[in-house]
Amino acid sequence: MTTTETFYLAALAACPGIGSQKLTHLSEFFGRAEDAWCAAEDAYCEAGLTVRFARTLADFVKKHPQEPERIASDCQRLGINVIAIDDDRYPPILKEIYNPPHVLYYRGTIDPQAERIAVVGSRRFSPYGEAAALDLAEKTAAAGFTIVSGAARGIDTSAHKGALKTGRTVAILGCGCDIAYPAQNRRLLDEIAAKGGAVISEYRPGTQPLPAFFPARNRIIAGLARGTLVVEAARRSGSLITAELALGEGRDVFAVPGSIFSRSSEGCHDLIRQGARLVSRAQDILAEYGKGQEEKRPHRPEMTLAERRVYQVLSFDRPLAVDEIIQSLVGEVSNLPLVLMQMQQKGLILENELHAYRRAERE
Repeated sequence: MTTTETFYLAALAACPGIGSQKLTHLSEFFGRAEDAWCAAEDAYCEAGLTVRFARTLADFVKKHPQEPERIASDCQRLGINVIAIDDDRYPPILKEIYNPPHVLYYRGTIDPQAERIAVVGSRRFSPYGEAAALDLAEKTAAAGFTIVSGAARGIDTSAHKGALKTGRTVAILGCGCDIAYPAQNRRLLDEIAAKGGAVISEYRPGTQPLPAFFPARNRIIAGLARGTLVVEAARRSGSLITAELALGEGRDVFAVPGSIFSRSSEGCHDLIRQGARLVSRAQDILAEYGKGQEEKRPHRPEMTLAERRVYQVLSFDRPLAVDEIIQSLVGEVSNLPLVLMQMQQKGLILENELHAYRRAERE
């Protein structure tokens, strides 16, 4: 149950620039967040803050005297939970990192003891990267792991969608957890929270996404997971920051290889050269944690002659547009749109946002 003390701690954490270390100094010195909130500027200096920041914090409290009550009201109105670092619901694995967030806001359900794997990658993904993220997240979640990612465009979104097919996933945001960024992922975030997962942020409700928040967000993604899988990343990708943070905390790092001609895979190849575990299937991850099992080939529904002809020209990692399917077909297929719709209903193929089609399962 969220206490008044938690909202005072949340109000302190809302002060720009305070960070985990300063919050730790205040908590240790004052004992109670409410006492720290009501303290004088000189007391902040005695607690170990610099004179400059002590003045910043004192001014923040003076300008926002009702901040604890405002946060409590906003959370109640928006259906958002708040937990402090000493709460039983706070994941123990996250407490182990160098600068854990003192407060977490979330929608949905946090399982403190869940086993988690982070899946991250480029916002500018290829069809290959999309297929890999969907497949690996789906099968890793099916084995009991919760998939952690950042709900960004591209690989993050694919990882969440793949995990939702078979298990749970957690989205870590660089804004308030009442805000969808990007906006088109609002339904996805709602689905994550509704299906046993959680939408989590260290920022109070209403906080807009700013560039400085995303590197900080990445430490939570890496900190919640036993291992981090990078699916597709260029050399300067933000996903590599997450991988470096995971390595710094002694966590496992995995990487999916890509084409030697693709710049979007250069970051993954660099990670593999540096010792990251190469992943070509979910079992490569599961085996690291004693969960490796021989992958069972899914039962494939019966196909009509027209469906078989279409299926033969499709692949798992390269979606084809309708015109490309027509050009590749051997034999005539009448009413192709209807055939494609029927194949989707049977779970044989998937359609992406560009209305291109690929096989739903890897051979």
